[in-house]
Amino acid sequence: MSLRHRLEQYFDFAALSADWKTEILAGFTTFVTMAYIIFVNPAILHETGMPLAAVTAATCISAAAGSMLMGGFAKYPIALAPGMGLNAYFTYAVVKGMGVPWQAALGAVFISGVAFLLLTAIGIRQLIVSAIPFELHAAVAAGVGLFIALIGLRNSGIIVPSPATTVTLGNLHDKSTALALFGLLLIATLLARRVRAAMLIGILVTTAIGLVTGVAKWSPQPYRLADLAATAGKLDLGAAMKIGFVEIVFVFLFIDLFDNIGTLVAVGKKARLFDKTHRIPRINRILFSDALATIIGALTGTSTVVSYIESAAGVAAGGRTGVTAIVTGLLFVVALFVAPVVGAIPAAATAPALIVVGSLMISAVGEIAWSDPEIAIPAFLTMVTIPLTFSIANGLAFGFTAYTLMKLFAGKFREVNWFVYVLTALFILRFAYLAG
Repeated sequence: MSLRHRLEQYFDFAALSADWKTEILAGFTTFVTMAYIIFVNPAILHETGMPLAAVTAATCISAAAGSMLMGGFAKYPIALAPGMGLNAYFTYAVVKGMGVPWQAALGAVFISGVAFLLLTAIGIRQLIVSAIPFELHAAVAAGVGLFIALIGLRNSGIIVPSPATTVTLGNLHDKSTALALFGLLLIATLLARRVRAAMLIGILVTTAIGLVTGVAKWSPQPYRLADLAATAGKLDLGAAMKIGFVEIVFVFLFIDLFDNIGTLVAVGKKARLFDKTHRIPRINRILFSDALATIIGALTGTSTVVSYIESAAGVAAGGRTGVTAIVTGLLFVVALFVAPVVGAIPAAATAPALIVVGSLMISAVGEIAWSDPEIAIPAFLTMVTIPLTFSIANGLAFGFTAYTLMKLFAGKFREVNWFVYVLTALFILRFAYLAG
């Protein structure tokens, strides 16, 4: 048996109707869509005093390790990288807000990763995933689709903040916004013509036009792999366990846990990963991969590593197996040495892909039983609070709590698993804590 045949057997190519060309293309699509993290994450963490070059290297290494773990061990087309939101919490709330040294904050990230590993080993994380009512799976997928589309609309400048109406239409005459509109039309047209590489082609063509017209700037920022030494292994576990430790670790744990679960449900729904009993096979491997990625990230010098919802772009491009995630991981390795080239990809090129992916994911609303208030109302709350609060975790919390309380008040409390009540109580406590 040839190596190629063995790999196809290992990744279940036949059962998933997968082929190498599509899987590799999907990996490229996922990478190009999330490549912005290579530059955005270091820019945010640099404000803590962390060396920019070191954090850039740590971002690439942790994303590569996490994605290849997910692809090779868990065998799913889900890429990982340092999480947006968590890096902001790390910088602005923990380091700058609480005055915690970045070394101690990295220690807290490391401890949260170890805690994740332990929670996975004893089955708690799996219980939480299985506790999410399958009736809400479609709502999570649709809500995340709206979330992705909102990010794309914001990044493109099509939607901008407004003090009067919260959001409003942006300046469509702006060169970057006009370029994004062109990219959106190009990707939509290619998809309508059934071109499998539609998103990748759209991103690359839009980037090329951006470079030619001056909308995208090529700004070389060379660095050496040796620069990683400035943050690698610098975490301070002793300091992390002092003042504010419980609160900091809890926030890292909570947001990472429910953002990851929401991403898993959304991407799993799109990629048809759920089996007939509404469960995801090899869930343990997925959760172990994500926990180990966070530990690796803390050791190399970056904030919490999470599953990326941009993986849905690769899934939309046809990715179905772990090969997609492995290709994405390998491209992050390459990015260590060609980061300036990756940095040439403007938001105007990636934003249209996010908008299109959002439109593809919203189709899940057709699976929601809108005639049943016990399902429709929690589903609606899940869908709208994910984009409007800019948090998958908040959307899950609102929808989950509403589902449990409606079952309880309708006298159907026996239909709800005991663990669901425990989680609902924790969600309510979280809302009370945040309100304070």
